[in-house]
Amino acid sequence: MASPALSVRPRALLLLAVLAVLALAGGSGPVGTAEARTGKALASDGMQSSGTVGNENARIGEVWYFALPVPDNTSSWPIEITDVALTSVPAGIEVLGYGAYHLEDTGGLPLLARDGGPHTPDFGKLKNYALKPVKVEAGESSDIFYLAELKITAPPKKTARWCRFDYRQAGRAYSQTMDCEVDLKVAEST
Repeated sequence: MASPALSVRPRALLLLAVLAVLALAGGSGPVGTAEARTGKALASDGMQSSGTVGNENARIGEVWYFALPVPDNTSSWPIEITDVALTSVPAGIEVLGYGAYHLEDTGGLPLLARDGGPHTPDFGKLKNYALKPVKVEAGESSDIFYLAELKITAPPKKTARWCRFDYRQAGRAYSQTMDCEVDLKVAEST
């Protein structure tokens, strides 16, 4: 029979090994909601957080791009955004994915754009910065913005709403949800 000191030591070493692996993996990927603290580094009072963008002539099958609020870090520490999401998406809208693009590459901020529209950037040909964490310096607004790619599958009965940003700051994980809203109505057939 093993003495108590010998049986505790292997468990302690195993725990240290697991913690080391978690620490090394901590800098990338989405933040798990269970481990994240409620964040407040991002400004939540901007133009995109205080209104609704929309279109009343959407059609089933169309793909739309909806710009989430531009990350504006009002804190005294830099952040690294690891994931974003719309948290309330009604039936009739399918989220195809998220991307992050430089404002200069898109000629400004396309709040809402239809895929293939005359003024819609060709996002497939642009660098997608969402493939790794996006750093936003302390007291700075990002030149990188996030967008949701949305497909209309049926007439939505409600708006898509609430933008969640997961980020790391000073070695800790945070999740912050801000108001944002897109209203896509399917045009009636004539």
